[in-house]
Amino acid sequence: MKKILVTGGSGFIGSNYIRYALNRYPALKVVNLDKLTYAGNPENLRDVEADSRYRFVKGDICDEALVESLMPGIEAVVHFAAESHVDRSIGKPDDFIRTDVFGTFVLLEASRRHGVQRFVQISTDEVYGSTDDSKFRETDPLMPSSPYSASKAAADRLAYSYWVTYKLPVVIPRSSNNYGPFQYPEKLIPLFVTNAIDDKPLPVYGDGLNVRDWIYVADNCEAVDLVLQKGGDGEVYNVGGGNERTNLEITKTILRELGKPESLITHVKDREGHDRRYALDTAKIRGLGWQPRHSFEAAMRDTVSWYRDNRAWWDKLKSGEYLEFYKRHYQREP
Repeated sequence: MKKILVTGGSGFIGSNYIRYALNRYPALKVVNLDKLTYAGNPENLRDVEADSRYRFVKGDICDEALVESLMPGIEAVVHFAAESHVDRSIGKPDDFIRTDVFGTFVLLEASRRHGVQRFVQISTDEVYGSTDDSKFRETDPLMPSSPYSASKAAADRLAYSYWVTYKLPVVIPRSSNNYGPFQYPEKLIPLFVTNAIDDKPLPVYGDGLNVRDWIYVADNCEAVDLVLQKGGDGEVYNVGGGNERTNLEITKTILRELGKPESLITHVKDREGHDRRYALDTAKIRGLGWQPRHSFEAAMRDTVSWYRDNRAWWDKLKSGEYLEFYKRHYQREP
């Protein structure tokens, strides 16, 4: 690939992916289309913005004319752009339907018209819903439990339909929970790390025993690149780190890394429709030669250190609109 369009490239995973792709492929040109909503941050790519191979375009994936204007010469679309926070989807689901479903449609249509060689639809393990003791395989039914995961499932299946109907070469990686640098501090790990640094309460939902599989963002970026290059048309690939942890275990790990007391743990009212456990069978993508390279323990240490060393990046984010959201959604249980 000589030129790709990355949507949502100023967000957490997107910015890490753009940095990875530019470092790996010296001849690659990247166009980053990002609306710069609250979680899109130009500072995430400050180190590459002067690179002649990189172009930033501020805009909405739902803007059909803008998307159309960017497509000439694009060989692949890597579609990260999405409303992605479950709590926000519960309070305002219409934003998620518009961006995650209609925005994906706009990109698929433009890609079809321009003969794009590969469309990578970034999905999530949340589309499967919750499981008690098994691991989801790519062929399992989708049973999303929140407006967010439902919007992602819809986009996932819409992309697949463009392969079946129009033979647009779509590939769909579904990843587990990512963590690492540049993650907006509404998500569990950066929220808890930054709160703990400031000796503020860590608001754990319910009993804290909800289980997630965690993958370091750099490992996910490698998986996305692999399916872009070698994935089968119309295929889905589960991408997980194999690190199942309860939310309470994650919380205690963070406190240990920072030398903070467990008294900072504050149990709050559980989230509506809170899935109990996610787990992925990753045999299919491992069959392509991928496996995570970072151990959970080492990557968590690096992640905690990054937030500790980059206070200037997150301090300004935890103010204003963010604080209002925090107050609404993380109230202590009476």
